[in-house]
Amino acid sequence: MDYVIIVAGGKGLRMGTDIPKQFLPVNGKPILMRTIERFRAYNDTLQIVLVLPREQHSYWKSMCSDHHFDIACRLADGGTTRFESVKNGLMLIPDEAKGVVGVHDGVRPFVSEAVIGRCFDAARKSKAVIPVVPVIETLRRLEHNGSGENVLRDAYRLVQTPQTFDIALLKKAYQQPYQDAFTDDASVTEAMGQVVTMVEGNRENIKITTPFDMMMAETLAQREDSGDDFLR
Repeated sequence: MDYVIIVAGGKGLRMGTDIPKQFLPVNGKPILMRTIERFRAYNDTLQIVLVLPREQHSYWKSMCSDHHFDIACRLADGGTTRFESVKNGLMLIPDEAKGVVGVHDGVRPFVSEAVIGRCFDAARKSKAVIPVVPVIETLRRLEHNGSGENVLRDAYRLVQTPQTFDIALLKKAYQQPYQDAFTDDASVTEAMGQVVTMVEGNRENIKITTPFDMMMAETLAQREDSGDDFLR
């Protein structure tokens, strides 16, 4: 059985709003609900674990009632770090579980079904997989003295989610002590020697963090809600 842990611990600070960004509506529907719907569209038997700060659990349940949102999710408590949040989510997956677990940012509601499928399928063979997209703008490295130089963008990729793993592997990786270098789940598994495989992501799979991102999200949501199947 496969799982996805959707991590939604944002507090909306960079968005300039009192409402946590995962609950903000895009084209009338909360971001987090759109994200969950992407995974349900990919596989209706996928087990969903939703990680939210404990103080947001009741708010989420109220929102689900208001929007008649009935996709089943098991709730886990968010931690003070992403590492702790994912670890809490993993605790809701049985230790004896076999299969693949994905970890996805709650504010990435436009991941395509094709990307989700590529990630889960590749993880059955490679055990650790991340979706990436090319860098399309000029990339510059900054030096300590304030100067800098351009670097070859072909040597770099932008990392997205879902990051997918063999369940036993990820559970073992999250038994390690926390390190500042743990910026995502791939870095946690790499710390114990695991090689991470890259697959193609989709450009629309943006992480909604700023008001500008919200403007882009509105356009994408309008396309999706009009019946455009660009996220298939």
